[in-house]
Formats: sequence, structure tokens, C-alpha cells
Amino acid sequence: MQTQPQSDDFYSRFYDQLLESQEWPGVYLFKFIVKAESEHINTLKSYFDHDEPQFSEKQSSKKTFTSLSVKVKMETPDSVIQIYKKASTLEGIITL
Repeated sequence: MQTQPQSDDFYSRFYDQLLESQEWPGVYLFKFIVKAESEHINTLKSYFDHDEPQFSEKQSSKKTFTSLSVKVKMETPDSVIQIYKKASTLEGIITL
């Protein structure tokens, strides 16, 4: 399972929404769904090697998925989008 890469138009709209929704720099909450057998959860966590991220994990009731939330200070909407683009290349990761 791999999510489809988003179009440039999607990221352009997302950028505008990020600009309007909060002040920058600011704390942003990332949310991901990770297949239980995915070996990429540590890779995903490594994308947040700055500004003391707060990780929260929760397994689904059948233990087939893990919900990963990351609260971290981000400098710009572009920095948020860069992480989502990198995450979209990992198999077994769904971005929310």
C-alpha cells in the first residue's frame, strides 16, 4: 500500500490553507497511519530530528495499523509540505 503522490495543484492549495490557518513559525500536528508490518515508522520519525518533536502512537484494535501523531514546531508551510512529500514515498504510510 502506497499513497498516490499529490499533484502540484494540491500542494499549492495546501500551502495557502497552511498560511491562513496559523502563524509561522508555529507548532504543527502531523498525523499518519502506518501499516503494522511497515518497517518505515522509524524512517518517518527521523524526518522530525529538530525542535524536540512530541510523538504519540496508538495501535488499532486489531493491531493492523498504528496511528502516529507528531507535534513539532515548523518554520514555514514549505517545511510542512516537504515532510509530507517525503512521507508519501514510503510504502505502508498514509498521510492525513
